Formats: sequence, structure tokens, C-alpha cells
Amino acid sequence: MSSNAINLENRPKLSFVIPVYNGSKTIGAVVEGIRKVFASEQFEIVLVNDGSDDDSETVCGRLANAAPDSITAVQLSRNFGEHNAVLAGLNYARAEYVAVLDDDGQNPPEEVVRMLAELKRGNYDVVYGHYIEKKHSWFRNLGSQFNDRIATLMLHKPKLLYLSSFKVMNRFVVNEIIKYRGPYPYADGLIYRATHRIGQIPVEHLPSESGPSRYTFRRLVRLWLNMFLNFSITPLRIAVYVGLATACLSILGLILIVIDKIWITPNVTVGIPTVLGSIVFLSGIQLMVLGLVGEYLGRLYLDQTGTPQYVVRSVTGATTKAGAGPVHPHAAS
Repeated sequence: MSSNAINLENRPKLSFVIPVYNGSKTIGAVVEGIRKVFASEQFEIVLVNDGSDDDSETVCGRLANAAPDSITAVQLSRNFGEHNAVLAGLNYARAEYVAVLDDDGQNPPEEVVRMLAELKRGNYDVVYGHYIEKKHSWFRNLGSQFNDRIATLMLHKPKLLYLSSFKVMNRFVVNEIIKYRGPYPYADGLIYRATHRIGQIPVEHLPSESGPSRYTFRRLVRLWLNMFLNFSITPLRIAVYVGLATACLSILGLILIVIDKIWITPNVTVGIPTVLGSIVFLSGIQLMVLGLVGEYLGRLYLDQTGTPQYVVRSVTGATTKAGAGPVHPHAAS
């Protein structure tokens, strides 16, 4: 760890990492709620503005300047995605325990108290908040359910474990997560790769104060691909099974055609549509497998050519005042 590493004597007890994307109207209330609940505790808040299109940069900077002892505003140079922003924030979080919240006010800070208590009681490395009743839109809920099924398949996580964006982690897991250097992080995949000491408790989920979910179909697909391709070779194994199954079906089909031609309907000419259909089907399978392999190779290429995980434009507030930069400063270059 470099000279910029965490100062163990002066670090707060709890860090809040909040990725901010077009959250200028809600982030102030979220910060104020944290300050009220944890007024008697040593805490810090790391706001990561992920290339917002509104004036989130100004709002986050103003909040950091107003409370330079406890708030850090990290401004990314463009939009890198929620999980990239979370990793950026984790690199600046200094506390023994770190909570990750959304910027739209849906995660009550009061629940962090219970989650932190459960983490200590159960000797967990991570505790997730499992929403009692989700207040997301039907589209976001559908996407979350799909991602949960894929995570169960790819990461082999327990079916009853829900990987939400609302979680509390200890320093051990945070230090393991921020070692990741790839340009396509999936925070929950990194967590599950580092530890299986994971708990969850039911928590309240408030309606969003910023209106409809900002998670578009494109963002959900990108999140799914990060989980699908970056943390498992299962897709390649599935491609092998699909190829074998297709080959077996083709052989079976040829046998049935021969039987039909010799013993059942010898006078019927085997049609060209059957041949064309078979060619189109097999070509589709081949293109799918080639695209899958190409996606893996493309991500490997981007990783090896130094595609950044995130780029920090500026940092304001508690971290700079304390004289501590990111745990891994070169991750933000």
C-alpha cells in the first residue's frame, strides 16, 4: 500500500459510498438523512458523480465544501456506469466498514444501523439489504429478477440471496474488491469471488424521490453482460453443449430422413426448404458462438490495452483534507 494509504488512527468508523447520476435534486436530502442518523458517530460520505448530465457536479462539490471534514466529492470525467462509480468510491473510502447506498433516497440510512449490527453479530464480511417491498418500476423489477437468475447460474450463489445495491461491507472485502483492475467491474461478482460470508436482512425500500428509474434497458444489458462474461466461463461451456446437442440432433435428423426415404415414403423427394432450414439453423448457432468468443476476446483486448475503469477529474473534501488519496491511486489514472 502506498504512502497515500489509509491512516488507521484518523480514519472514520463508517464510510458511505454513493454513486450519483443525475441526482442533483435528491442527493442533498440523502446526505442530510445520513448526518441526522449518524450525528453521534464518526463517519464520512464519498459522493461519486458519474458524469451526470445535470448539475450534480456542482451540488456534490457544494456539499463537500460545506462539510469538508466528513464529505468527499469525486468527480468522474464521464459516465462509466454504476459499478465503476462504486469502485471509484471504495478506493476513497477510509473506514473500517463501508455502506453503499443509492442517490435517490430509496435506501433509508436507519437501515444501515441494523445491517451493520447484523454484520458484526453474524461475523459476516457483507450484509445485503433485502427489500421487503420493492418500489421500483415493473421494468426495473423485471430486469432485477432476470439478473438475479443469471447471478444464481453464473456465480452459483444461493437462490434466496438477493444481491441488491444496498449493502454494508467490512474493510477486508473492500480491500479485495479494489484490487480489481478490469474496465468492466461487477461489484457483487467481486464480492462473491472474495467471500461467501454473506448475510442479508429485510429492509425498507422507499419510493424514489427522483421519479422513474434511471436504469434504461441498455444499462441493464450492460450490467448483465458484465456479470455474464467477466466472472464466469459458463457461457463458453454452454456454447459447447449447444454445439454437441445440435450435432446430435442433426445426426438424428439425417437418420430419420434415410429411414423415411427407404421404408416409409420412398417416392417423396426430400425438399430444398429442409436443407435451407438446416443451413440457416446451423449458421445461426455458429454465429452465436463466434459472437460469444469475440466478446470475450474484445474485453480481453480492451483490458490489455489499458482501458480505464474510471477517470477522476477532481476530488474535493474530506479525503484531500486528511491527506489520504485513493487506496490504489493508479486505478484512477
